[in-house]
Amino acid sequence: MSAAVLAVAAVAAAAVLLGLGWAAGRRYAGRGRRTAGPALGTPVERATFHTLHTASLAAPPLRAGLTEDAARKAARRLRSLLGTEALCLTDREAVLAWDGPGADHHQRRAMARVALMLESGRSQSVRTDCQRPDCPLKWAVFAPLTGEDGVLGALVAYGSRESAVLVRAATEVARWVSVQLELSELDRARTRLMEAEIKALRAQISPHFIFNSLAAIASFVRTDPERARDLLLEFADFTRYSFRRHGDFTTLAEELRSIEQYLALAGARFGDRLKVTLQVAPEVLPVTLPFLCLQPLVENAVKHGLEDSTQECRITIAARDAGSEAVLTIEDNGVGMDPALLRRILAGERSGSSSGIGLPNVDERLRQVYGDAHGLVIETGVGAGMKITVRLPKYRAGVHTSVPGSGRTRVEAAGPWHPSDGAA
Repeated sequence: MSAAVLAVAAVAAAAVLLGLGWAAGRRYAGRGRRTAGPALGTPVERATFHTLHTASLAAPPLRAGLTEDAARKAARRLRSLLGTEALCLTDREAVLAWDGPGADHHQRRAMARVALMLESGRSQSVRTDCQRPDCPLKWAVFAPLTGEDGVLGALVAYGSRESAVLVRAATEVARWVSVQLELSELDRARTRLMEAEIKALRAQISPHFIFNSLAAIASFVRTDPERARDLLLEFADFTRYSFRRHGDFTTLAEELRSIEQYLALAGARFGDRLKVTLQVAPEVLPVTLPFLCLQPLVENAVKHGLEDSTQECRITIAARDAGSEAVLTIEDNGVGMDPALLRRILAGERSGSSSGIGLPNVDERLRQVYGDAHGLVIETGVGAGMKITVRLPKYRAGVHTSVPGSGRTRVEAAGPWHPSDGAA
């Protein structure tokens, strides 16, 4: 299901929950007068708030999918939402969570009824036929939980008597739960897409670059063994970072360190033709950003500044503090690009250049994480070089790195850097 369809479904489910809250408020409205003080509101308003607040607490666990842990955390909230004697959540095979009395003698019967419901995919209201006189669970409503693969399980609400209101309420809450499960699948699909895009970027690391880097290192083995050793360590660290297997996000310090290593290797090959200036504000180094987000942009600058030109290449990499954002710019004096061609590349059309993968990949990932307002801003023209601007929010919910800093970052202040210096 598309994100747009899910959004519509989520709005519809929210409207249903509002309706449940309004109905609950109407039930309680006649039981007392308006509470003293306008801040507390009417019974209808309080019940509506309670309904939406309870739903908001139940939603986060369900976004992890229909798992035992998620069901356990959500069951109590959903039972409170419906006001039933007991409630359970199941998958197609077993009860995942039970909240309320009767679990010891109702679970097996519940799964037998769920097996029948899986065939029809429709809600059912049935008598429990419990023979225990002290058991309050006399009726049960079985409502299907659905996803892209059909019925995933069931929400079972237990009451002391038959109730058409409970049937409707349980069915609508089950639909709301199903929307959360669909959104969890969408989250997982986005994660898989991001992993695939990172794999594409890793595949973009040119075998020619690796071969040329090793050849450049080999050329220094006899003439400058110490530099050969340093470059070999830079090459090892660069490849280790680029092909690591954990973490969707990294810090700006880590990404810049990888860029330093890349430029040191490129400098060993191109010598005095490559001149790089780093201007980095120390306060933005801890900012979190998508993994392998800047390195492809620098690689693009090197390619169009050196490999496609016979002139000296000047690259400026700047990172400055802009309040709630960190603003990064990567500028080169290379051959530039036709803006119309660039627009086609960013739109997803492939070209023979490496930018056909790198630029749209980075642009799409930035938009996915931060929104469309944070896509790449590129200024270029034929023979006019290229300037790429990236705006990174310093704080964004869900954006954090699980990889601690290495403590080896040596980017500290604005200043020039030359390939013969090695790492900055």
